[in-house]
Amino acid sequence: MTTVAELLIEALAEHGVTQVWGVVGDALNPVTDAIRREDRIEWVGVRHEEVAAFAASAQAQLTDRLAVCMGTVGPGAIHLLNGLYDAKKSHAPVLAICGQVPREEMGSDFFQEVDNDALFADVSVFCRTVTSIDQLPGLIEQAGNAALQARGVAVLTLPGDVGGLDLPKNTAVPRFVAERPDQQPGPEALRAAADAINAGERVTLLVGQGARHARAEVLQLADRLAAPMVLTLKAKEGLEHDNPFEVGQSGLIGNHASKIAFDGCDVLVLVGTDFPYKDFLPTGKVVVQLDVRGTHIGRRTPVDHPLVGDARLGLAALLPLLDARTDRTLLDKARSSYDDWRERQQHFVDPDYDQKPVGLLRRKVDNASDRVRPELLAGIVDRHAAQDAVFTSDTGMSTVWLSRFVRMSGTRRLVGSYNLGSMANAMPQALGAAGLDRDRQVIAFCGDGGLSMLMGDLITAVSHELPVKLVVFDNGRLGMVKLEMEQVGLPEFGTVLHNPDFARVAEAVGMHGIRVEDPHDVEAGVLAMLDHPGPVLLDVLTNPDEIVVPPKPTLKQGWGFAIAKTREFVDSPE
Repeated sequence: MTTVAELLIEALAEHGVTQVWGVVGDALNPVTDAIRREDRIEWVGVRHEEVAAFAASAQAQLTDRLAVCMGTVGPGAIHLLNGLYDAKKSHAPVLAICGQVPREEMGSDFFQEVDNDALFADVSVFCRTVTSIDQLPGLIEQAGNAALQARGVAVLTLPGDVGGLDLPKNTAVPRFVAERPDQQPGPEALRAAADAINAGERVTLLVGQGARHARAEVLQLADRLAAPMVLTLKAKEGLEHDNPFEVGQSGLIGNHASKIAFDGCDVLVLVGTDFPYKDFLPTGKVVVQLDVRGTHIGRRTPVDHPLVGDARLGLAALLPLLDARTDRTLLDKARSSYDDWRERQQHFVDPDYDQKPVGLLRRKVDNASDRVRPELLAGIVDRHAAQDAVFTSDTGMSTVWLSRFVRMSGTRRLVGSYNLGSMANAMPQALGAAGLDRDRQVIAFCGDGGLSMLMGDLITAVSHELPVKLVVFDNGRLGMVKLEMEQVGLPEFGTVLHNPDFARVAEAVGMHGIRVEDPHDVEAGVLAMLDHPGPVLLDVLTNPDEIVVPPKPTLKQGWGFAIAKTREFVDSPE
């Protein structure tokens, strides 16, 4: 006979799931026992269920296949929520298997009971509780297919007395449908969009993750239109390298070249992006938007010509309708600005920067303690990381340094909580990436606030031999919050972190730890980290007052920053 739990795990193994992440618990004991007996699936026991959900989200994003996490009754399931919201907002197909109290106790406010169907209603595209074996294999198939087809979170809840129930003989093993048909925009919409683009003099592209698989078509489009290409952060992977049209990012992590590209165009073409920061988008332009999700079109900026369809198919159909441009004025101006900015940024990737004339004055303003500049750390990691490395980054300043100094060359991959914007995601997502391939280099850019929030799962890296390389930007601050306060004229408050020596913490749990305090030791520390075969934590004391200038700083922001710094000086106890 086959039990409910065995059927579920066999279905996952047949689909190609190789790992399940979670914390064991009584309601799901039949499921974990089924995993124990299934050679094709590895159980990865974490110390916090949020880590399990983040790891599964990362795996789903990297493979575009179903990934699985588990949380048992009540608190165990609740702990999954933040990581599952990351999966939801990243459109990652994740199945969450949750425990529940026995069926006869449901609805009685039993010990640890929560209503999972209500709890997960907002985060999921499918959420059901199995209460009868007659519902199988249907509910299992519906859960997996919903996650895969809707690219979201499916939650399947098993009461404590259900997982071990025997199923009728010859019950079919559930099968999941991973394939999705590609859609091409309609011919009339394509013709109207082409006419609008042809009528404009200068075109700028804003390209997102949804166009990463259409690299050839995107480059052809930029070449045909002589158009500068602003990339979203998630489009760095696959579209940044060897791209003569790219001018970096916009938003706080961007540079002035993106403003030149936006302000100078007549027509703005958005391809595969749901870039949310409206204040950085230009106004008064003719806007064309191509997206596979029609619900995304027009929700960030008014769109004149919507194109609903796959980016590759849509651009392939649009390109023959477009007139070639010879005027490269806007492209050359934006690229020149971008190249100059990148050259200036490279000054920071020099351990002697603060001792040279160009850095002496700035050091007095923002780095009197001569701490390691985060740009130096990020730039050296980029220089020595493998060309197929997987990068993750915590939300906040760690992402700023990654976006500016790490190039997604070769076959590098990038994962982060770039839609939810959660803290503490980099290390768990790195664990998930390493679980897919323990021979591939996985590097996490961790903030000290983010790492310490889920620091217990350093143990997971050690116990499951996941060779992650954790780079900690240890500035003793919640850095992005500090910056946000100062930009509106508030002195920083509540942002100071009293950190331990993270390298010694890592060593205490069996992980190799390296601590760097001198800029001249950064390169040796990075090389030692990358050369070590197992998990490593590199703790680098970085400058908390590093200045980050957005692509179009306002007078109000500058004035606010000045006022904040004055208040901080007056309030300083020293």
